Amino acid sequence: MTIATTDAKARRVLLAGFEPFENDPVNPAWEIARALDGWACEGAVVQAVQLPCVFGRAIDTLDAALIGSPLQLVLCIGAAGGRTEISMERAALNIDDARIPDNAGQQPIDLPVVKDGPAAYFSTLPIKAMVRDMRAAGLPAAVSNSAGTFVCNHIFYALMHRLATRPALAHTRGGFVHVPYLPEQASSKPGVASMALAAQVEAFRVAIRTALTVRHDVRETAGQLH
Repeated sequence: MTIATTDAKARRVLLAGFEPFENDPVNPAWEIARALDGWACEGAVVQAVQLPCVFGRAIDTLDAALIGSPLQLVLCIGAAGGRTEISMERAALNIDDARIPDNAGQQPIDLPVVKDGPAAYFSTLPIKAMVRDMRAAGLPAAVSNSAGTFVCNHIFYALMHRLATRPALAHTRGGFVHVPYLPEQASSKPGVASMALAAQVEAFRVAIRTALTVRHDVRETAGQLH
């Protein structure tokens, strides 16, 4: 577990990025988080934490990071091969259904993330406003309606369950973001899209600033036919 420290009195924006998985040497999720560690924005300071790509252990690491100075935002970040845009996830499902084993060799099938928990949670971030502002800055972004059923959805659901049920986190907003591969990853995967790390980091600067300043999301279409 890697957690960067921040001023104990500062309001925090927690960026939780996954470690590399499926034989990749790097994960853009963690590279983005650690690049922004310590960045101050709108009176809050970013704190980075690296999540293990392991069912259960990822939640334990997140729980440890949720303790401490007041949290304004929590953004969990994961890589999604094939995505061409920064993808703001709308909903987390209460299901673990792993297509491949995690980094500890676990492969749960049709198990709940939280026993007897709600079927789903929605992100509490202003995801449409964040997408709007990233696009206005010339950075590819979109709303996504599926975070999958692997460890990304697992941590997304666990986060939202904690924000919904823990009084100390009642005023904390959170959600999940999927990001494209980095060019060095895509170079060995013909036809797979990528985005430079600098562009992804800048997209998160824009998105975080919007999330800190926009309380009510914009009402505009982000729906999909399929």
